Parts: sequence; C-alpha cells; structure tokens
Amino acid sequence: MKKILLASAAMFAMAGVAAAADLPARMPVKAPPVLAPAFSWTGCYIGGHVGGAWSGDDAVLSNSAAPQSISYSLDSSFIGGGTLGCNWQPVGSAFVLGLEGEAGYMSVEGTYSETVGIFTSTATSKVGDWYGMITGRLGYAVDRTLIYAKGGVAFVDVETTLGSNVFGSFSTKDTVATWTVGGGIEWAFAPSWSIKGEYMYIGLDETQTMVVFGQSISNQIDGIHTAKVGLNYRFGGGAPLVARY
Repeated sequence: MKKILLASAAMFAMAGVAAAADLPARMPVKAPPVLAPAFSWTGCYIGGHVGGAWSGDDAVLSNSAAPQSISYSLDSSFIGGGTLGCNWQPVGSAFVLGLEGEAGYMSVEGTYSETVGIFTSTATSKVGDWYGMITGRLGYAVDRTLIYAKGGVAFVDVETTLGSNVFGSFSTKDTVATWTVGGGIEWAFAPSWSIKGEYMYIGLDETQTMVVFGQSISNQIDGIHTAKVGLNYRFGGGAPLVARY
C-alpha cells in the first residue's frame, strides 16, 4: 500500500511540472516613467539693473539770427534702476507674454561753448536725471532661456540751458512721453532667479525753443540708446508647466 501511495504522489508531481512548463512566460513589468516638471516663466517678478546710455546723434542748436546751425555731442551716462513685471506662459506653449514697468537714473548731457572777444556763450542739453518705461513683452522660451522683444512708452526729463558770462543763464525743462522698443535674452539659473541682457531705444525727438533778447534759439535732441544687465527674482518661480517623460 505504501508503495502505491508513493507512486501516485510521484505521478501527480510530474504532472504538475509538465503543466507548469506549458504555461506562457510572464511578460516583464516596465518600471513607471519618472515625471520631470517643465520650467514655466509664469509669475510676477522684481529686479534691478545697471548699464549705460548714449545718444545716437548730436544735439543741434539753431539761432534765428544765424544762417547755420551748430552740432555738439552728448556724453554717455551710467544708468541704474529697478524693474517690476509679470509673465504668463500658456500651458504647452513656448510663447511668453508679459507686462513690465521700469524706472531709474540716467543723465545724458553735453555742452557747447563759444567765445567771441570777452563774451562767452554756452548751450547745455540734458536728458535725465530720471527715466521710466511701461512696456509689453513677447518672448519665446526654450526651457530656462527666454528670448524676447518689448515695446511701449518711455518718460524722460529733457532740459536745455542757454548762458553767457554777461547776461546769465536761461533754461527750459519738459517731461517728455515718447515710444521705446528693444529686446533681450533672459536665463533662469535657479527656480526663482534669472539674469538678463537687454537693449532699448528711446525714440526721443525733442526740440526746445527759447526767445532770448529777441532771438529765437532752438535746441534739438534725438534718440537715446540704452544697454543693461539685470537680476530678477520671480515669486513662485519655476512652477511646473506640464509633466513630461
């Protein structure tokens, strides 16, 4: 009896092994993909910048009593200030829309002087001491690099001073609203921090006129170029835009 039971158990074991061999092989289980958040430029930011400003053309001084006008150059200037703005990058899009305000110091200035005998006359042009801009931005983002164009309105103080060693000085000053356009590149080196390089042109075409002792004297100042580098801090910066594999 014992031999019969052992033989039966051996037969069942061999049948189980054979059945297992006929089962299909299990498919390997693939590990779930790792999700990495794409960088987003959406958010508001505050920053500061430094750079330089210069005039592309000479100032032109005209006198109604003189047949020819006189040109004189303006010196370049340091600029520095602050920036406040907001960006919006639609989900799944590389385009970035923004609105930005900027204000700072600028003083582009030049003086013409002429001496005839004991009489010395001078004319001084000055753009500054402050400036401001309100601009829109349109950019194209490649992950953490943003290439953008911007344009809008600029505000600058323009002053002309005419003087002499005999009659003293006369001056006029205006706050001018004009257009500005430019662009730059910005790189986010950390989730909330980015650096930028930017060029902006201020389309200044201002002529100031004064009547001095019966003579109409005009002083014309043309556009101002600016170039700067800046550092921005974005609130809640680097939030995921989409999940990608």
